[in-house]
Amino acid sequence: MLRLLSITFLISLFAGTASAMAQTPTPPVHSTPPTRDPHTTGYVPAVELPDGATPSATADGNFILGSTHYPAPETAAPEGAPTGTVYEFTMNSADSKIYPGIAREPKTFGAPDPRDPGKLVVTTSHPAPYARKIAVYVPKQYVPGTVAPFIVGADGPDRLLFTTLDSLIARRTVPVMIAISIGNGGGDAQGSERGLEYDTMSGLYAEFVEKEVLPLVEARAHVKLTKNPEGRATMGGSSGGSCALIMAWYHPELYHRVLTYSGTYVNQQWPYNSQTPHGAWEFHEHLISKGPVKPLRIWMEVGDRDLLNPNIMRDEMHDWIVANEQMAKVLAARGYHYQFIFARNAGHTDREVKQQTLPEALEYIWQGYPLTGAKN
Repeated sequence: MLRLLSITFLISLFAGTASAMAQTPTPPVHSTPPTRDPHTTGYVPAVELPDGATPSATADGNFILGSTHYPAPETAAPEGAPTGTVYEFTMNSADSKIYPGIAREPKTFGAPDPRDPGKLVVTTSHPAPYARKIAVYVPKQYVPGTVAPFIVGADGPDRLLFTTLDSLIARRTVPVMIAISIGNGGGDAQGSERGLEYDTMSGLYAEFVEKEVLPLVEARAHVKLTKNPEGRATMGGSSGGSCALIMAWYHPELYHRVLTYSGTYVNQQWPYNSQTPHGAWEFHEHLISKGPVKPLRIWMEVGDRDLLNPNIMRDEMHDWIVANEQMAKVLAARGYHYQFIFARNAGHTDREVKQQTLPEALEYIWQGYPLTGAKN
């Protein structure tokens, strides 16, 4: 049934784009983002931290990182500490009932709809196969046969995550957990498989993980994963970050903990959906600000040189810094447990910032979860 639905979706998708207005395929426009001041009028009030410092893992609210980003000690391989095992396997599009695969032609992008600058017309996307890599980290402390909490990450494999978990689990600052790092289906943004998976405002990607990925993880890595959403976390950067929140937002019965770097809370959803016409921009525009409060705990980061209008769309909904600032504002207004980091001297999904902050971010999102044992 899922295969039939996916094929039907693709047929309607490509029929719609084929009948759209004629366009000349246009590659994305890349420009150097300006450096923004965290104290800009309209931005959330935030605590300025000493250079090189990170906030407490127990503190909610908004914080400004200084310009120096030293790797946290916990991100290095811990000397003498137990080292987890990483299992790897590949998933092919031919085996997926949910994502049979699409791709956008190389060196093409799309064109804004002249009737609505918030809509992008893409005519160069078509069915295409893919293969994705899955990496599963199992800590040495995992007891075979027991149910374990876990974190799902986008754009894997994420070796930094695995090494950091070795350190934190040994120090008993996070629970003994499994980490599942899932590669994307290829490409980026509108018309690509990655864009379809990560930028679509629906529960479909979480359902793909639940139905097609997690059973393979349990079988290949010989683990048992908790069904309790309190013991399940998501994480990612850029569109992988917005995907992490999308998973938890549309399926809070599956995930309660979210960690994002440079989250793409902007208008990047394709194909267009009239229920969420502005894509992930809808999170701070409508969904969080006006919707029911959900049982989520969220850690977010954005850099002072994060993305601004990286493509041809000029709809006032492609500013990553403003998007994340607005996220912090609405999360605070609705009483969520969240921590927001504005990093100075940092670009989009900045590697040095991740090395500095990942241990504290993981400790923050796992607050309140028991360090030993899992709730089924």
